[in-house]
Amino acid sequence: MYVLSAIVSLTLLGLTLGFLLGIAGKYLKVESSPIVDELESLLPGSQCGQCGFPGCRPAAEALAEGKAPATICPPGGSALAEQIAALLGLDLDLSEVKEPELLVARVSEDTCTGCTRCFKVCPTDAIVGAPKQIHAVVADACIGCKKCVDVCPTECLQMHPIEVTLRNWRWTKPVLPEESNAVC
Repeated sequence: MYVLSAIVSLTLLGLTLGFLLGIAGKYLKVESSPIVDELESLLPGSQCGQCGFPGCRPAAEALAEGKAPATICPPGGSALAEQIAALLGLDLDLSEVKEPELLVARVSEDTCTGCTRCFKVCPTDAIVGAPKQIHAVVADACIGCKKCVDVCPTECLQMHPIEVTLRNWRWTKPVLPEESNAVC
């Protein structure tokens, strides 16, 4: 008898609180700016902090308010800066923007102690492993933010250039001849 009354009272309590939360969510909803949402969708979403903001949402808010340049995201490079400038209607000078060197972290199995500090700070969960076992880096998920290298006590993580394979090779942009050197 006591169990049945407890079940009924907890069910009614859950239904009542759920109903009240649904109403509160509808009437107390905070509207966000559509431009901030669109800027956030352009950014990588890895929350790496290389831009100086704690995540991509605060960076998008700073972009929308004009407090940050369109070249804010180092992993995005000039392609992302061009998209941001086009969305915000800004003039963009890419002369000072250098393309990021594509790096990936690698674990030296000889010195890895399995302390787990590296995968606790990885924003993309690119490091896999278990406590007191050797870790590995999923190269496709690594964005080269170097956070893991900074916290590694045994210096078993190093940054290496990405190996060029058929999967990631890109044709370089052709160089157009200067107008002064062009033959008519």
